[in-house]
Amino acid sequence: MSSVISPEHIAFYEQNGFVQVDGILLPAEIEELTSAMEEAMSERSDRAVATDESKGAYYRVLNQKVNVWRDHGTMAKYSLHARIAEAAKALSGASGVRLFHDHALWKMPQDSKPTPWHQDLPYWPMNEPGALSAWIPLDDVDERNGCMMFIPGSHQAGKLAGIDLVNPQNIFDFVKGTEHEQAKPVIVPLKKGSCTFHHGQTFHYAHANLTSNPRRVLAIIYMPDGTTYSGKKHLVTDRLGLLPGNPIKGGTFPLLA
Repeated sequence: MSSVISPEHIAFYEQNGFVQVDGILLPAEIEELTSAMEEAMSERSDRAVATDESKGAYYRVLNQKVNVWRDHGTMAKYSLHARIAEAAKALSGASGVRLFHDHALWKMPQDSKPTPWHQDLPYWPMNEPGALSAWIPLDDVDERNGCMMFIPGSHQAGKLAGIDLVNPQNIFDFVKGTEHEQAKPVIVPLKKGSCTFHHGQTFHYAHANLTSNPRRVLAIIYMPDGTTYSGKKHLVTDRLGLLPGNPIKGGTFPLLA
């Protein structure tokens, strides 16, 4: 088991669908990763994919690049980081975890919008529900600049419909009459270099960034080894020739732990 993950972390994650892990990165690592992400977000990308152009509607929710590890060697060092992957494996309970993709998530200053309540799994082309994300801020985050909130236990609600993050639906309409409709959100401010892990079915939300600086985050999505392809379109799996029902694996989905 990863030395940064305790039995208490695992029990909390299993019950609530998310967990805070402090000090996942060392101060020198945070400094190196911050510099690398600044380069990765400003440079022209050959393999990483920006999901919207500057000033677009989605850009106001998230200025995002997917698969930055494939363009930038130092970003790859952290997206493939053994300490973080071992923590994900311990929390997931899987025998091994693979990278699905990373993404640099910036909430731009002043003009940003909240990231509405949603689950992640509906957007991923996976048949099984065990995937999880590490969310690692490179700035201290709180309610003023885009920290996260979670609904405890909402990973037990099952896989719901995907939410349009620009023109969002109310995810709580899908769970009317259940304990999840009335559950109290947990706000999770973090110091840079700490992180949260959350299950792909956990309801989560990020506040708008009201400050004068970007809120910078590296998010890494892990899936249990053996997770199979659903056939759903996704920018990471399209054009790879994957067959529905077969495991998602290969060089762009490396086994990390």
